[in-house]
Amino acid sequence: MSIRAKIRMTDDEVASFLDEPHKLQLATIGPDGFPHLVTMYYAMFDGKLGFWTYSSSQKARNLERDRRVTCLIETGDGYDQLRGVMIKGTATQVDGFDAVREIGGVVYGRYVDGLDGLEGFLDDQARKRNAYLVEPTSVASWDHRKIAAAYATQDNA
Repeated sequence: MSIRAKIRMTDDEVASFLDEPHKLQLATIGPDGFPHLVTMYYAMFDGKLGFWTYSSSQKARNLERDRRVTCLIETGDGYDQLRGVMIKGTATQVDGFDAVREIGGVVYGRYVDGLDGLEGFLDDQARKRNAYLVEPTSVASWDHRKIAAAYATQDNA
């Protein structure tokens, strides 16, 4: 087994990692064909990444043209602590104020302590935003904390 395979996260490890409030690097395809990369907050909804953005944003316009995205969620400062998940998939716009508001509220709530008193703010934001769910087509993961063990078992094989 390759070192790469040995440092891959299990499905449970991926799910647990994605449930943590990391930042998402979202890549859409810009009008010039180049990747358009931005940092986003996200939440998981039944195995799909969810996020919201202003309706007039470049990423929203990009997704109108081409729904393909790549999402990178990563953490770790030193090489031996790097962990990440890269998801390629298709983003689908969620319709309706209530659905957009729900996604936005869940996303916002992951990164802000308490939503008490923010209902009006979230309602106002939901009127200006699009929400999306990303259906994964492929998932790659790594956990460099497993490297030492991977090399140790490689030497003994």
